[in-house]
Amino acid sequence: MTCHEARDRLLDAQRDRLTPEARAALQAHLHACAACAHEERAEALLTEALEQRLPPHAAPLALKRRLAAGWPTPAVATPGSRRRWPRYLVPAAAMAALLLVALPLVSRRADERDAGRMVAEAVNDHLRILASQHPLDVESGGMHQVKPWFAGRLDFAPVVRFEGDADFPLRGGAVGYYLDRKAAVFVFGRRLHTISLFVFRADGLPWPSQGLQRVGGTQARVTTSRGFTSVLWRDGELGYALVSDVELADLIRLAERLAPGA
Repeated sequence: MTCHEARDRLLDAQRDRLTPEARAALQAHLHACAACAHEERAEALLTEALEQRLPPHAAPLALKRRLAAGWPTPAVATPGSRRRWPRYLVPAAAMAALLLVALPLVSRRADERDAGRMVAEAVNDHLRILASQHPLDVESGGMHQVKPWFAGRLDFAPVVRFEGDADFPLRGGAVGYYLDRKAAVFVFGRRLHTISLFVFRADGLPWPSQGLQRVGGTQARVTTSRGFTSVLWRDGELGYALVSDVELADLIRLAERLAPGA
């Protein structure tokens, strides 16, 4: 069996359309010819990518009937008549097909990993506030007293659009940390629950780009972890993380008042 004949039979072998004698001859040739064996592996890889990993989409029944009615009667294939991709294109096509499948999965997993890291930090910082005997550096006399207190204590000016009200009273503030940077911490209340708002510089952080939802006038990542719900969003140069074990609807209401466009 020549290399040309062997490569013409690779797809038929995958489809189990060869006679036992032809299959045995093909296998003998592949054992002896490294180039054709490489071609066989590339063909199998391409078939797997196209037929097993890409999601199938069924054609409408009416389309199938129209195609069947207008489809020409197939000619009898003769050895060597089947058109094949140029040999040098098969490995490249297989790799391209795999990349089309793999890249979105890799991107999604990286996005989930980065979002999980930011959520975990927000929850940990909130737990530190709950566990601290003196979580507030400045008691609330209103936002007009709390915000000026941060002057000179941070390398940025925190912007907070909501000053607190009877439903979400502002209890006070403190200087904290979020990941590798200082953060302004604003503590709100909701009945017996504590709600922490962390404001920090947004640059250089792995902000999630998938799984976002509209909150106020921005897109935010809303996640529940270890019994706490966190809402993460970015507004220009500043990042925000709102965390509490309060009911989700209440936390979203507060986030909508804090987010841009609220």
